[in-house]
Amino acid sequence: MLHADVLRERARLTPGKTALVCVPKGARYNYRELDERVNRVAAAWRDACGFAPGDRVGLLAHNRVEFIDAFFAAARSGVILVPLGTRLTPHEIQVIVEDAGLRGFMYDGAFADTVRALQGVVEVETWIALDDPAAENHTRLSDLLAEVAQGLPAPSTAGWRPANAGAEPRSSAQRGTTPGPEDICCLLYTSGTTGKPKGVMVPHRMVAWNSYNTVMCWQLREDDVSPVFTPLYHAGGLGAFLLPIFAIGGTIVLHAGFDAEEIWRTIERERCTVVLGVPTIYKLLMEAPAFESVDLSHVRWFISGGAPLPLYIIEAYQRRGVAFKQGYGLTEVGVNCFSMTVEESVRKKGSIGKPMMFTEARAAAPDGADAPDGEVGELWLRGPHVCKGYWNNPEGTAAALDAGGWFHTGDLARRDEEGFFYIAGRQKDMLISGGVNVYPAEIEAELLLHPAVQDAAVVGLADPTWGEIGAGCVVLREAGSVTGDDLAAFLTGKLAQYKIPRRWLFLEALPRTPYGKVIKGELRDRLL
Repeated sequence: MLHADVLRERARLTPGKTALVCVPKGARYNYRELDERVNRVAAAWRDACGFAPGDRVGLLAHNRVEFIDAFFAAARSGVILVPLGTRLTPHEIQVIVEDAGLRGFMYDGAFADTVRALQGVVEVETWIALDDPAAENHTRLSDLLAEVAQGLPAPSTAGWRPANAGAEPRSSAQRGTTPGPEDICCLLYTSGTTGKPKGVMVPHRMVAWNSYNTVMCWQLREDDVSPVFTPLYHAGGLGAFLLPIFAIGGTIVLHAGFDAEEIWRTIERERCTVVLGVPTIYKLLMEAPAFESVDLSHVRWFISGGAPLPLYIIEAYQRRGVAFKQGYGLTEVGVNCFSMTVEESVRKKGSIGKPMMFTEARAAAPDGADAPDGEVGELWLRGPHVCKGYWNNPEGTAAALDAGGWFHTGDLARRDEEGFFYIAGRQKDMLISGGVNVYPAEIEAELLLHPAVQDAAVVGLADPTWGEIGAGCVVLREAGSVTGDDLAAFLTGKLAQYKIPRRWLFLEALPRTPYGKVIKGELRDRLL
């Protein structure tokens, strides 16, 4: 039966293999040791806290081994984990706590002030401090673990026995047995660049399938070593590559946060083989001094996701002699939906690849028919990697998941004659100027090729003559080095005239979500 606890299965098969290296302390854990840690946390939740399958437990923490403990304790026990963004304000977290109906809340000491701000305004039964020495009226995780140490059950979910043995069969959330494929493993709240964040219901089936299919289609190996420096509270941190690497029996190198020099030193020291990041991170890594000299001979490939990837970044890494691929995924459909070989990453530069095994993909025209090859349509996806919808939001679920099981991503894409897909931007970002569709991602990619441009985004603005016009929002490497007219002249000849922005805004930095997506609503507000 498919369930999310790939760690337990791997610990059974290769218990002595190194599973995790924690940076910067350098602590190393094999699969048996991680599995035992998870058993202790699951037992503490059950016996000391009284959490039952289906209860929601929040987690506010930076990347650390306890985050992994909590994820797999949820996968093992039937408790639903709700990871919380570390950059959210207390008010934003309050919205999620109330929407999810948290019974428990785990946090590390770095967020003690946030937790104190939440107390008294949200109803949470049990607060669990990972390492907050000043935690008053809160339970320390170390105390919980000590409390249950003497009666720890065997390493399985058998301890979650039904209270009414012999009664009619019930769902696994009620029974307290091993979670079923459609039981919810975690709620991953979307970044909420516009409107209220939505809790994506991620079932065990989705976690397991993402792990196994990524191993198969991306050809991961048991000797792969992968650094994780993106936040674990995001689907990307968990789904690529922590869960797939654990499924195949490789090693994860876990960073507490982003430090370009530390990451390059660690990739070299631990001889990492497969590396995932987002465009913003790859750009910062590329600009670090170590980029030109770090030993990359052991790296099989780099891969980017989370946002459209400028071609100049791909080319810079390829000049270092390493393969650089681009992937695609969403929280709602799993973070790994497409695949390509190393050879194809060169021949099809800019493509996200072909759909992975048992993944159906379409570029859908407005009438729902397939858009002709080469033409842009909305990307629809269907398969065992798709979520169950949004928590407490049937309207949002119905709008995204149609009766045929297709998830409407809101991303625009085109398919070429060989079946490779290319992302053209977000549907809501597309602007119509003079009756012609304009895709900001195309313009942004060209702007980023200008040597004076460090970062760029294009948004649409209402215009009485053309309906909409493009506005270029640009971060320069050196303030004042070029003007909007200079950039328009640079784009002339590369893009059709109607695509060239008619307004320009120069900024010190673009507003972005923690995972690198530009918050275009803020840019529009600045331009109005």
